[in-house]
Formats: sequence, C-alpha cells, structure tokens
Amino acid sequence: MAALGLILALGRWIGRRLQLRLWGIPEALVAGLLGLLLAPAGPLPLLPPAVMELWANLPLVLLTLVFGALLLGKPLPKLQGLWRPVSGQVCLALVLAFGQFVVGGLAVLLVLQPWLGVSPVMACLIEVAYEGGHGSAAAMGPSYAALGFPGGLDLGLAMATVGLLSSTLAGGLLVVLGRRRGWLLETAAATSTDPPTVVPGGGIGGNNRGRSALQTAAAWAVNLALVVDALPVFPLAIVGSLLVRWLLEQTGCSHWAEPAIQSEVGTLSADLLITAATAGLNLALLQHDWLPLSVLAAAGLAWNLGITLALAPRLLPADWFERAVIEFGQATGVAASGLLLLRMADPDDRSEALPAFSIKQLLLQPFLAGGVVTVVAPLAINSWGLPIWTGLCLVAVLLASGGGLLLARLQPAAP
Repeated sequence: MAALGLILALGRWIGRRLQLRLWGIPEALVAGLLGLLLAPAGPLPLLPPAVMELWANLPLVLLTLVFGALLLGKPLPKLQGLWRPVSGQVCLALVLAFGQFVVGGLAVLLVLQPWLGVSPVMACLIEVAYEGGHGSAAAMGPSYAALGFPGGLDLGLAMATVGLLSSTLAGGLLVVLGRRRGWLLETAAATSTDPPTVVPGGGIGGNNRGRSALQTAAAWAVNLALVVDALPVFPLAIVGSLLVRWLLEQTGCSHWAEPAIQSEVGTLSADLLITAATAGLNLALLQHDWLPLSVLAAAGLAWNLGITLALAPRLLPADWFERAVIEFGQATGVAASGLLLLRMADPDDRSEALPAFSIKQLLLQPFLAGGVVTVVAPLAINSWGLPIWTGLCLVAVLLASGGGLLLARLQPAAP
C-alpha cells in the first residue's frame, strides 16, 4: 500500500509538472503506467508478485469507498426536482448498456464468428467489461467457462483494462473538446461575480487555512469514519451513503461531513483504483488475443462516443455535457472513471450531474453492470441464440431512446 501511494504521488507530481490535465490525461493514469513499468512483467520488475496480487483485490474496496463518499458531502437532493435529469440519465444509461450488447452481437455475428469461429458468448464481453469492470468480468468467468467459453475470464479482464484506459484517455479528450466547444457550465460561469462558496470549518473552497495540524487531522478522521459508516458491500455503498447523510441532517450534524474532504476521499480512492488496475495490466494476454479484443473494444468505444455526443444533448438538461461525460466514463471504464471525468469537466461542482448519476446508479445497478441482465445475457444467448438476444437488446435501445426523447420534449428544461 505504501508503494501504491508513492507511485500515485509521483504520477500526480509528473502530471502537474507537465500540465497533463490540460490535454485531458489523468494523473492517475500516469501513475498506473509507472506501476506497469515496475510490475513483475515490466522492464524494471521491482514490485514482487505478492504486491500485485494485493493490488488486484483493491478495485472493489476502493470503488466502495468512492461510492461511500458520494452523497455524504452534499445536502440530500429533492427527488421531485430531480425527475427531469434523472429520467434522462436513466434512459441514456439504458441506451448505452443495451447498445453494447447490440454492437457486441453484430461484431460477433458479422466479423468474429465468420473469420475466427469464436463463441457467441463473446458478444457479452463489452457490457460485462465496459459497464461492469474488472469485478464483474472476474465474477462472470466461471459462467462463461460452463457455457463453453473458457477464455471469457481472461478476455473479460483484458477488455476491462482496455475500457479503463479508453475511458480515461478518450474521456479526457472529450472534456478538452467540450471545453473548446463551450459545452461545459464553467464556460458560462467564468464571468460570474458570485462570491466563492465558504465551507463550514474549511475556509474558502474547503482548504485548511486557519486550522492547526491537529484540527486538520481530526477533520479527516471524522470524514473517513463517516465514509466507513456508509460501507456495506458495493453497490450498497450508495444506499449507505444516502442513509448516513440522512441521519446527519436529521440530527443536525451535517456539518461533520465536509464537502472538500469527502470529495478528496472519493478522488483519492478513484486515483488509487486506476493506478492499481493499470499497473496490473496483462500485456501477454493482450498480445495473444489482440484481434477479437480490438474489434470488440473499438465497437464498444464507438457506440459510447456516438451516443454521448449525438443523443445525450437531446435527453439531458442544460448541463448535459457534465451528465453525459460521467455516464461515458461509467459505461466505458468503471464508475470511478466517470467521477474522474466529471471532476475534470466540473472541478467547482457547479452542475447537478453527481446527484442525478447517484440516483440513477441506485435504480439501475441491480440490473446492469454486473447485475441481473449481465448474468442472464450469456444464458439467454446459449438458450435462444445470439440473433434473438441481439434483437431483444435492439428493441430495448429503441424503447429507451424513444422514451427519453419523449420525456425531454414533454418536460420543461431545468432553469
């Protein structure tokens, strides 16, 4: 853990020195590449295999920390005021997820099966790896093997790593494009004369000026303890975060959860997750299965980018880009990637993307990204055939997109 922290600190230092965020390159990705150089299969194998085994178990824990801190630092949203953005967020997420089954099915049916004779279950890899990440890919491995696709585990993990890299790199470039095209809220807010937000006990912007070292350490201890209180097993961490925030507001103790510290807890956890996952990249596996992996990865990435740029502006309110970029990160890498991209696009937290995304996660997490649909998909393909499953997913995409467009037209835009 000390080595992971040092590598992340070095990656952040390099990122700041080179101003990589101006180019849309996350500092955590730089740290992950440094870890890849020091991994047992890297050119400087200084890290022993036991360390890499420990790091391989971190993503689920760190992602739980990210979601544990998600709602603690903000007042609870009013659901009636969030129906407009949440409805669009849900429809966008459904289109992205079921569309990954569609493009995966078409890629297997039209390209990979005729040329390489791959298993039809391979069509599930985009959704399980891009939406679900490393945890879902690992969990589905035994199911794939039982259905005659023993390479599903390794390919799924490799695809999840590719998705993580793609989400940070392509998502970072997407943020740069959005900034240049004026899609971000910060473009309009840059001329605002509103005074800076004062965080209780944290000074302007939540910094620690005016505090002693003991007071600062105590504040961090309290905020970390609040996150741990919100730590049932992921994805129930969002529910835990919501309940702990509700208890704090009911007891008049909401000032304990400082927004600046909660934000940094989530950010640090996300950075550590990306660093550990990138450092554990299996280069030999990528080299062996590069062709089917490349076809599926390109198809999934093209779908996610196309929907984010073409459909999201029509489904979501005025801060559509912030809401869409967090969804793109989730649908391509992991939820932590989406949060990282949101932090790049909305560093001052001006949009309402985070509450809408959090509630959407509560609604859809049991079904997608490692939920019921992810588990049922390979069974359905094995029983009904890939063409029927792909057609059903296409119907789901059309219903979600059509419903979202109708709701966006019927409901007034947020002020």
